Amino acid sequence: MASLRDLRRRIKATKNMQQITKAMKAVSAAKMRKAQDSVTAARPYSKRIKSVLGRVAVASGGVNHPLLAVREPKKTAFIVITADRGLCGGFNSNVIRRATQEMKGANASLDLVTIGRKGRDFFRRRGYSIAKEYVGLGEDVKYSTARDIGSYVIEKYSSEEYDEVYLIYSQFINVLVQKPVMVKILPAEPPTEEGAGANGDGENKKVPYIFEPSAEAVLTELLPKYIENAIYQGLLETKAGFYSAQMTAMENATKNASDMIDKLTLTMNRARQAQITKEISEIVGGAAALE
Repeated sequence: MASLRDLRRRIKATKNMQQITKAMKAVSAAKMRKAQDSVTAARPYSKRIKSVLGRVAVASGGVNHPLLAVREPKKTAFIVITADRGLCGGFNSNVIRRATQEMKGANASLDLVTIGRKGRDFFRRRGYSIAKEYVGLGEDVKYSTARDIGSYVIEKYSSEEYDEVYLIYSQFINVLVQKPVMVKILPAEPPTEEGAGANGDGENKKVPYIFEPSAEAVLTELLPKYIENAIYQGLLETKAGFYSAQMTAMENATKNASDMIDKLTLTMNRARQAQITKEISEIVGGAAALE
């Protein structure tokens, strides 16, 4: 059994750790609410731009555009978004595991664009080809970062260096649930707007559009924004998910510290009781020997 001094030291160290985890939980909760508000505010725009792109793509009548060109995949790029820090349970490892599984199933050579220190370090240690990396993005997610990443992959795809580009990130469902997802962003696949242009009978009919100056010009303007917005939404979702996972992890750590303190205190009390009983027995035995 450990000595009383060791038990007291362990209890003190655990209490100090508990104070740290409690403070980290409070900080994560405050940042999580801000990040959650950002995600909620950005989702309507993301939904609307998908809707507009779907309508325009259908109305343009199959216009050829470099970002819509489908080629045989010879080289595939994966944009993997993780956090810069840990202490968030399995948040980062779940995204990395999903990315690793998807890359194993790819029938092409691979390039990586890593966002976040955890993903960058993991893939660098394992010898993956990292074409571009982003770390230390800070607390606020900036659209300029998404624009820079989008411009890079668009340029590579347009020059036919990449044949496919996928985005992997953790989707924020709620405070307790974050789901790793993969989205194909190149070649761009405009979503179909369900119910768009439906008549009174519930049947869809094609709505006529007049493009000025042309359908190609409209798609040239719209498609990069769609890709940049998809990346930006992934950054926001990841940030909100990270703080939610960290808050939950710190809450669990605080509870575990309380349980450990209770067990150590019980062990210390038993050790003290055993020591007192031993001392009393020695006193009684000494007194009996003097009689």
